[in-house]
Amino acid sequence: MKTVTILFLIFIFSIIGCKKSEITEPLPEKINKNLKYFGFTLVDVGWDEPGDHSSKTNYTDEVHSFSNVADILVIKPSDNIVDRIEYMNSFSVKPILHLSQVFFEQKEKGGNKSGVIYGLKTDYKQRWDEFAAENNLTVNYFKIHSFYIGEEPAWNGITEVEFKMACDYVKSTIPQVPIMLIEAYSAMNDFYAPTSVDYVGFDHYFLKKSTQSTEYASEFQTMKSKMLSHQKIFLVMDAHWIKKLHGSSGIGKTDLDYIARNYYKFANSDTSIVGIIGYFWPDGFDMRGSVGARNLPKHVKREYEKIGKAITGK
Repeated sequence: MKTVTILFLIFIFSIIGCKKSEITEPLPEKINKNLKYFGFTLVDVGWDEPGDHSSKTNYTDEVHSFSNVADILVIKPSDNIVDRIEYMNSFSVKPILHLSQVFFEQKEKGGNKSGVIYGLKTDYKQRWDEFAAENNLTVNYFKIHSFYIGEEPAWNGITEVEFKMACDYVKSTIPQVPIMLIEAYSAMNDFYAPTSVDYVGFDHYFLKKSTQSTEYASEFQTMKSKMLSHQKIFLVMDAHWIKKLHGSSGIGKTDLDYIARNYYKFANSDTSIVGIIGYFWPDGFDMRGSVGARNLPKHVKREYEKIGKAITGK
């Protein structure tokens, strides 16, 4: 046998030997009785996945069989989204409403975090009142899972005072709907959560060990030390892949089922955790060429489906 052929076979066998296999262990039974919610982001936010040869911006029909929450983006107070809410509800999915643009605007560039500073719009009460009336929220509140009012507020320079003002006003008008706050991991030392907030969480992607890493554990404990006794936690699961970021961290697309399993086990171990949100579903967001959960390997998507069904009971 030629030396070149032998070297080639050694190379092939080394690849096969190093390839990580799919998870074969059964999914652990759900034991956290408070763990009830599972879903993905970018489901109905106006994002048309580039390159999929279709014009589609609502992916509820693709995630509903293993999800019971998904997001809807609100851009302006006059947006009537009743039909979009009811469409989700028809699949037994409740929306998390992204409302940052109703309340906040970029005031200036700078700061020591995201590079921009956001502040409360002076007419935020009137804007919220208009949106609430347009969508008859005093009647339709039960169709909504939660209000997501500010985008990573501490990271984006929103002061605690102004964030509290927005959340408090919403809670005073539609008290039945929980308010959600998700922070950036790099702003956890400045984490805050007013009393009017019901759900808290943070995002930290590109961690090879995900919830098992020391960084994640430290950030999680920081959040728990600052959250209030009535507040519950949503985990934001790393469910997308960016070559430049995940790849440089040693994470391949085929590894994301293990990462998902880690999030599920972590959520199952702490009764203060009530849900998992995967970031994100369709391709192309954040960075050109990014891969969303929608187009990850089949065994990774099967893991999402198993976890979602275990949590939601679907």
